[in-house]
Amino acid sequence: MRRVRWGLYGLVVLAALGWGVLWLRGGDPLLALRGASSGLAVPAGVSVGGPFALVDTQDRPVTDASFAGRWMLVYFGYTFCPDVCPTELQTISNALDKLGPMAAKVVPVFITVDPERDTPKALADYVKLFDDRLVGLTGTPAQVAAAAKAYRVYYAKVTPKDSSTYLMDHSSFAYLMGPDGKFQALFRQGTTAQEMADAIRAKMAGA
Repeated sequence: MRRVRWGLYGLVVLAALGWGVLWLRGGDPLLALRGASSGLAVPAGVSVGGPFALVDTQDRPVTDASFAGRWMLVYFGYTFCPDVCPTELQTISNALDKLGPMAAKVVPVFITVDPERDTPKALADYVKLFDDRLVGLTGTPAQVAAAAKAYRVYYAKVTPKDSSTYLMDHSSFAYLMGPDGKFQALFRQGTTAQEMADAIRAKMAGA
């Protein structure tokens, strides 16, 4: 029995290592991020972030170049999100408050994973509920998919049983991008505003 137990344990370990390698090669976009602590950078050689082309709440074209020279705190979610998104967006807002004057160098960006319902108008009404500094971005399904892929964001449409309204299952991380557009750190769900602010402050001080 002991040999069987150790054999099964070995299979689990090998499976975990295999999925880890897959993510690092561009497979599962969520696996390597799940265990990350607040402010932790992903492994060297793993690309996070990159060019994107979307529209803002005024239906104006916005790209990654629009934020050149400023820090970005990027979060992917959607306006119909029942709990996680509102909580994380409020954390981001509180973290910016805790940064004080340094917050002027940071642009909080909310990118929808539900472009079917999240029109520029819907986003405009939503983001103002959390913070006037929050920039809402949407686009075509293809544009949103490209942005999500660049940030290794997982999302999928799900319809609960006996419901005619769908929800979006999605990963929940905030990404800190530097003034040069390069990835600096990520913050997992549950990171406190103080932890986020401290990590951002440390990254900015070391830049």
